[in-house]
Parts: sequence; C-alpha cells; structure tokens
Amino acid sequence: MHPETLALHHSDFKDKNAAAVVPPLYLSTTYERDENYELPQGYLYTRAGNPNRHQLEQALAALEGGSEAMAFASGQAATMTLLQCLKAGDHVLIPDDAYYGTPALLQELFLLWGLTFTKVDTTDLAAIKEAIRPETQLIWLETPSNPLLKVSDLTAVSKLAREHGLLSVCDNTWATPVLQRPLDLGCDVVMHSTTKYLGGHSDVLGGALVFKQKSEMSERARQIQTLGGAVPSPFDCWLVARGIKTLAVRIRQQSANAQRLAEFLENHAAIERVHYPGLTSHPGHKVAQRQMILSGGMLSVQVRGGKEEALAFVKKLNLFTVATSLGGVESLIEHRASTEGPDTLTPQNLLRVSVGLEHADDLMADLDQALAGM
Repeated sequence: MHPETLALHHSDFKDKNAAAVVPPLYLSTTYERDENYELPQGYLYTRAGNPNRHQLEQALAALEGGSEAMAFASGQAATMTLLQCLKAGDHVLIPDDAYYGTPALLQELFLLWGLTFTKVDTTDLAAIKEAIRPETQLIWLETPSNPLLKVSDLTAVSKLAREHGLLSVCDNTWATPVLQRPLDLGCDVVMHSTTKYLGGHSDVLGGALVFKQKSEMSERARQIQTLGGAVPSPFDCWLVARGIKTLAVRIRQQSANAQRLAEFLENHAAIERVHYPGLTSHPGHKVAQRQMILSGGMLSVQVRGGKEEALAFVKKLNLFTVATSLGGVESLIEHRASTEGPDTLTPQNLLRVSVGLEHADDLMADLDQALAGM
C-alpha cells in the first residue's frame, strides 16, 4: 500500500467497547489477570507494554517496511538504546555532520563504557572503508544530514556494511518513510525522532527504532526498552499516532514549499550558499533523486557575512519563528552554531530552516523583505 494508506490504517484501532472511530487513550499502568492468572490481552504493566504504544509501534513498522518497531521517550533514548546493545571495546562510525546529540552521547556517556567512535564523511565510500577497524560493529548514517543536508548513498553504504559484517543504521528523521525507506535500500535499522515530522505539531517528545528483521539485537533492544523504562507515555503515543495520519500530506507540501524557497534563495545576491538536495547544484542531488521521492522540508542557508549578518537577517523575519526543532506545521529558523555550542563546526553564517505549511508565496515575500539591503 502507499504511505497515505499505511499511515491511516496502521495507526487505526478497532475499539471493541464503544466502537469509537478515534482510538481511546489507555492511561492504566497495570492490567487485570483472569481467573487462570493469565493476561488475556498480553499486557502486564505499562512500562512493558500499552495498547497505545503497541498501536504506534505497529504503524511505525508498517511505514518503514520493518518487522519490529519500538517507541521511546525521545530520539536520544532510541539512539542510546541501540548503542547500549553494543559492548565495551566495540567501535562505531558516525557521520562528520551528524546531529550534534549523537556524537555527544558517544563522547559524554559511552566512551566511559569503553565504546569508541570515529567521525567520517559518509558521502565518501572510500573514506568509510578506510575507517573500518576489526572492532567496528556499526555504521551510523544520517541522510539528509543535520544541518548541512549532506546525502549518503544508503544502498552503497549498507552493501559495504554487509560485506564487513557490520550493522547499518539510518537516522531517517528528516526524510520520513514517506520520502525515503532505508530498510528497502539495504539498511538494518532505522531511527526516528518522532518529535519531528511523525508527530508533526511540535507538541510531543518521542523516538523510535525499526528493525528490518527480528534478531538477537532487536531482542536486546526490546529488553533494554523494558528494563530501562525510557518509554513514551500513552498520551505521547496517541499524539504521535495521530500525527502519522497526516504525515504524507504534510511532508509532501512542506517539501514542495522548501523546493520553492531553496530555488528563490539560491538566486538571491545576499545568500552565499543554499544546502538543499532538491537543487541541481547540490553535490548529493543525483543520489537524493535515486533514494528519495522528494527532497524534504528542511534546508540550510549561509548568509553573506558572518554570525552578525545571519542574526540581523533573522530579526527581520515575521513568519518564521526563531526556535530549535523541526518538522512542525509552522516554519522555524535558527542559528545552528549558537545552539550547538562553542565546539561546533557549523559555519557561523548558517541558518537552519524547517519549512512549514504556510503558503510558499508568503514565506518568500517574508524572506525577500528581510534580505533587502543586506
């Protein structure tokens, strides 16, 4: 089935009590046993399982084409759970342009456990191959990347991973399964911050892992999910499942808006560079065309000048909210280097833009007036 149909019917729920069309919210933390001391519906305690979480996990697995999905309290909790499946002495490869929270987890938490990592340009297959060590267990991919929107070839990298007996994992938060399905392209695991496009309304925190096949690692991840307890509340699951129902129409419109804004900004004299895989000038454009249906709702722009000029531009905007995060219905903009801190490698003149559902003409007019005179 197409993503629109999958999103609606796999996030659906048949209410046997009141025949409600909208799924009910199950707030109970515990579940009654029957006269034989059995659990008739399979639920014992909400940390281990809940009808709302079960519904969400089924929808996530269907959308990504995986056999098993797990929902978490945040994207970072999902990432941390997968890393916890590894052991001391293991080595991980991550993109040199990964979301800053991923290397932060490795550096601040997992190095103390004996897990090591190397940053590598995952758009360069030769560089990945050279960085692989005997103790390497996992290649982490993020495409398009955050915040430079670099595009990695998922088919080629996952093939390389298989040849070396490594696990390939893709953070698919920016593309979503509507635009890109990494499991179909050869990856073993997909990670999501469901806070972003899947939730879609900037009102819920969540994360997810989707495994292509049930395996020893997926069983270990499920065990960590249950024992560690980094699970979303029933209401969080309900909100993400609700968001998934409109995911396809939202991300398609946001992608169309982003394409128009990227083309407009690329030709503006006050802009030094636009990072968006939908532009033919983007170095990963051809790869993106092969593995993505559309180019997504995110773009980054580098204003001519430095941090001062970038922030001056932001102050003039009226329709873009200055805030961290992405994937909601409203357009957001942020000075990414300021968010990432003093150790960031992000250019000081770069602004990350999450394009919303406003009319593209209105967004372009706002950008144009803010850039006037710069």
